[in-house]
Amino acid sequence: MTPSNGILPPGMTPEALAKTLARHPRPAGGDPLRRVDQPLVSLSGMILNNQGAMPEQLHVKRKPPWLKAKVPGGPGYNRLRNIMDEHKLHTVCEEAGCPNMGECWARGVATIMILGDTCTRACGFCNVKTGRPQAVDRDEPRRVAASLALMGLKHVVITSVNRDELSDGGAGIWAETIIRTRESCPSMSVEVLIPDFEGNWPALQMVIDAKPHIINHNLESVRRMYPAVRPSAKFDRSVELLRRVKEQGGVAKTGIMVGIGEKDDEVLALMDEVIAGTQTPMGACDILTIGQYLQPTRNHLPMDRWVHPDTFAMFKEEGLARGFKVVESGPLVRSSYHADHQADVLTDILNARESM
Repeated sequence: MTPSNGILPPGMTPEALAKTLARHPRPAGGDPLRRVDQPLVSLSGMILNNQGAMPEQLHVKRKPPWLKAKVPGGPGYNRLRNIMDEHKLHTVCEEAGCPNMGECWARGVATIMILGDTCTRACGFCNVKTGRPQAVDRDEPRRVAASLALMGLKHVVITSVNRDELSDGGAGIWAETIIRTRESCPSMSVEVLIPDFEGNWPALQMVIDAKPHIINHNLESVRRMYPAVRPSAKFDRSVELLRRVKEQGGVAKTGIMVGIGEKDDEVLALMDEVIAGTQTPMGACDILTIGQYLQPTRNHLPMDRWVHPDTFAMFKEEGLARGFKVVESGPLVRSSYHADHQADVLTDILNARESM
C-alpha cells in the first residue's frame, strides 16, 4: 500500500508501513470485539486510513530538544532482559514503546505486563497490539513471582492488557499474581496498573482483596477527548473505580497524557473532578502522573502540541494545591516512571502526618 499521491512520507518505507498495518490491523478508535460498544467517532480523516487501498498519513511532529531518552543498554538493562526472556514475560515498556525503557531497565526497574500481549481494545493512543488474545496462561502468576524474586526489587509495577472477552476481565489472574508476588517478595512493594474491568465491581474487588500497595488506573485524557482517546471506556466509570479503591483505604493513583488535543484548563478541571469524585472518609486519589503524548505510529491519534516543561511544572503545582499527595509531571513522565520514588514520597508524607 502507498498513499494516494503515491509518495510515502519522509522516513516511512514500504516495509515500515507493512509492519504498522500488521500490528494494528484495525482503525484506531474502534474495538475488535463486537460485544463492546461501537466507537462514537471516526478517526479515519485524522490518522492512517488502513482500511482502504490508498491510505493517507500525517507527518509525525519533530521532537523538541527537551525530549531526550536514554538508549537501552548496559549491565542492568541486559540483566533484566535475560530474566524477562528466561521466564517468557511481557513488559509494557517494550509493547507500548516507552521512551524511558533504557533509563528504567538500567536502574533495574521494569513494568511487567500480564494476561498476554494482545489487547481487546483499540485505543487511539496505544501501541500495544490489538485483536483477539490467546488463551489465558494459568502458569503466568507463578512465573511472574519467580522472576521478581530473582530481580530483588524494592518496588514493582504490574499491568495488563484489557481482556474484555473474559467474564472477570482477567481479575482472577490479577489476584493470584499479586498474592504470589507478595509471598515471594515480602519486602517489595507492589503497584498494579489495572484496566476498568468494564465496571465489573466484583472483579475489581478481587484485586483490592489481594492487597497490592498501590492501585493505579489511568484516566489517560480529559473527559471531552474520550470518544477519540478511549472509545471503549467511560470517564465516570474510571473515576468510580478510583473512588472504590479509596473507600476501602487503598492508595489510588491515576495518570493522563497531554498534547493529544486537550486544553490546559481542561487538565485543571480533570484534577478537580478526580479529587471531588474520589473523596471518601479515607481521603481522595493520592498520586497523579502527567506526561507528553508521543504518537507511536502514523496509525495513531496525531499530536496536537508539544507541552513545554514550564507548563508541566504548573500542572504539578496546581495538582498539589488541589489535594494530590504526589504529582509527577514532565515531558517524559509515564505512569510507571519513577514509580518507586513516588511510593517513597507518599510513604514519607503519610508517616509525617501520622507523627503529627
